[in-house]
Amino acid sequence: MPIRFLELFLNTPLQSICILRLSAIGDVCHAVAAVQAIQKQHPQAKLTWIVGKVEFQLLKEMPGVNFIIFEKNLGKQAFRKLKEDLNGEVFDVLLHMQVAFRANWAARLIRAKKKIGFDWSRAKELHALFTNSRIKPQTEPHVLEGFFAFAEKVGVPANTLDSLSWDIPVSQQDKEFADSLIVANSKHIVIAPAASKAERNWLPERYAQLADYAHELGFKISLCGGPGPLDRDIANKIIASAKCPIQDLIGKTSLKQMLALLNNASLVIAPDTGPAHMAVTQKTPVLGLYAHSNPKRTGPYLYQGYVCSAYDEHIEKQLGKPAKQLKWGVRAKGKNLMESITVESAITNFDRLVKDFSL
Repeated sequence: MPIRFLELFLNTPLQSICILRLSAIGDVCHAVAAVQAIQKQHPQAKLTWIVGKVEFQLLKEMPGVNFIIFEKNLGKQAFRKLKEDLNGEVFDVLLHMQVAFRANWAARLIRAKKKIGFDWSRAKELHALFTNSRIKPQTEPHVLEGFFAFAEKVGVPANTLDSLSWDIPVSQQDKEFADSLIVANSKHIVIAPAASKAERNWLPERYAQLADYAHELGFKISLCGGPGPLDRDIANKIIASAKCPIQDLIGKTSLKQMLALLNNASLVIAPDTGPAHMAVTQKTPVLGLYAHSNPKRTGPYLYQGYVCSAYDEHIEKQLGKPAKQLKWGVRAKGKNLMESITVESAITNFDRLVKDFSL
């Protein structure tokens, strides 16, 4: 884009902005910070967010955002419905925040004067074909920082990243539900033990040992997660292994109710899974457990210094080089990598969190 045109684009008040980020829960949590920074910078602009059906359940009623739901399970019909819902609207700018081919194909249906996508190094699955402008290249960015580069592209000052805020509305009814299960400002830990893939989960007996340790220090323990069989199975094993009482909330909450519970918690323990990033939006400290993905890229953003990580160990063993010498974001592979995270290391980071946040 010619420099003079870019300056004109940034200096002209935007009247309509479209965000395209369909999934997943953790990623849309990261995106919220960027979207709300954009809202503050362009309060006059109408903001439309195209998002997945499940993710909408968490984000709905966000102030100042018109949501269009993209139901991927509808197959080709999802694209026809998207076109109908867009109703021919022409946006000043599209912020195309997803490189998956499904999202790229959806982007071709969105009419916008400017379509901003990822830089060349991240433009996978033909992403660049569906955009005409790009965010700046970044050196080893966290996912949230990648999204925030879109905010910078439309004029949000870079130093806004130092004072992020999230506003995901929760109803009074959902707050009361959470209060009935976890008393706010009490010593209460939430364990969200299940990631989307079993290999990313820590061992149930180790969760149980950490829960027992926390209970001895005066903390109450709850489990939270979705209704699926993976969540249910690991929860049953944790409860069977633990000596302390555990409140079982697996599959018993909506996403909004879970968000309220995470807000009330003193601390959250989780692998690389949505609730870890939901907790960050509530500024609830997170003890993350990582082995497959680089926590510097996908860890709980405000609490990366408290992650128990076996990632570097495994990536160097598998690829023969330290992570800093490899392509950013490469994943370690294997079914048993999480076994490398010991209870002792988790307790060490748990104690640090308790001390640093006066829990």
